[in-house]
Amino acid sequence: MHVLTEQFIDNAWVASRATARHPLIDPYREEAIGEVTAGDPADVEAAVAAARRALPGWRATPEACRGDALDAIAAGLERRREALAELSSRNNGKPLAEAHQDLDDAIACYRHYATQARALGERQGQRDDGGIDGLTARRYWEPIGVVGLITPWNFPLVSSAWKLAPALAAGCTVVFKPSEVTPLPERALAEIVREAGLPPGVVNLLHGDGPGIGAPLSRHPGIDKLSFTGSNPVGEAVMRAAAHGVRPVSLELGGKSPILVTEDADLARARDLVMAGICYNAGQMCSATSRLLVHERLADALYAAIDAAMGALRLGDPRAAATAMGPLVNAAQRDRVRGYLALAEAEGLTSETPALALPERGCFVAPRLYREVPTTSRLWREEIFGPLLCARRFASDEEAIALANDSDYGLAASVVSGDPGRAQALARHLEAGNVWINCDQVAPPHASWGGMKGSGIGRELGEAGFAAYLEPKRVTLPG
Repeated sequence: MHVLTEQFIDNAWVASRATARHPLIDPYREEAIGEVTAGDPADVEAAVAAARRALPGWRATPEACRGDALDAIAAGLERRREALAELSSRNNGKPLAEAHQDLDDAIACYRHYATQARALGERQGQRDDGGIDGLTARRYWEPIGVVGLITPWNFPLVSSAWKLAPALAAGCTVVFKPSEVTPLPERALAEIVREAGLPPGVVNLLHGDGPGIGAPLSRHPGIDKLSFTGSNPVGEAVMRAAAHGVRPVSLELGGKSPILVTEDADLARARDLVMAGICYNAGQMCSATSRLLVHERLADALYAAIDAAMGALRLGDPRAAATAMGPLVNAAQRDRVRGYLALAEAEGLTSETPALALPERGCFVAPRLYREVPTTSRLWREEIFGPLLCARRFASDEEAIALANDSDYGLAASVVSGDPGRAQALARHLEAGNVWINCDQVAPPHASWGGMKGSGIGRELGEAGFAAYLEPKRVTLPG
């Protein structure tokens, strides 16, 4: 049993001020594997104070040394790769192969920002003449300060790497709140940070829920920036809290992403990309391509291929090699998705997906394709966070674009087509921060990640993700 009643503050584990705890449940076996503190505002006070004390020293640490620290964190993750993948799979319910991919993505992110930290050091003080006679200028980049980081449960270690790595590279100190649903992999990260030799107070990790940690962290005046990934309602609350003091926020929120399939697309490739977009991590992805738009000439054949593929999936123990899809993260999420199944029946939506025999235990929901779903349906418009796919036919590219963009969200999209030029033209018209053409949903560390409209504010990864933790400074002088 994992009992997580301590907080990581100033490089030490200290008892939480909270008395309330939340159970940690293995979503496959549906049995308790531990408990975690709910956290307390006093924990936030202590962590923020530690981060503020550490800020001057970490800010003054040479960028190359910060890069070395990030490489050390990556090495620590590599040493624990197998154990952390197993721990994540048990805590989250994702298949072991997906958990291994998460570890590889996190390691690559720390490595990338180690390189970016060193490059930042080489850029500091570069000349930036403004074309004014007798004057010259130099550019510098300063860390934004103490940052509060809040991550969700669907991609442990990955979401935290996307925030923590650029923040540390920039010279910021951190108060980090992982999800109380999947805290086990992130707890190991605190030990890795200490082993990597980061000074006390540079990284502080607080276990807890929204009332205990999330809300007091968001409104704390000692936090200079907030970065949040999660649901839109909570993101709006974080933004309201940040308004006091005019503190910047980065928000990576929901999605209802489309996948467009033209009539000349390779059928097998289209089927595989649609399946990956809705079944990976049991559909618990903000970028899940949960709206299928397929040309009317290919629709029947693609629908049949998807139904057959869904009916052949192996659901079961996420740590078994033969398992293609594991359970949802917990009973609450399973019940939420089941609510949409009931809603689909009430709305009269039709599905021909074969009924899968679910395991006797576990928080499972079988994948399902609903055909010709009205655009007014809640299943078409709302983020479900489960393996339910809604589909519609289109007759022209113009109609496909209009249907794809008719959404409150704009995080991601996919295009599957036999004509590369046509696919690129479609992609340029889609209101989405990331568009993939004839490929899986890749998000390398050097790229950018984020969305338009209700999908958030700002970008993570790449240069934009680094810039989110830096304040540019221009110094002008005679010369």
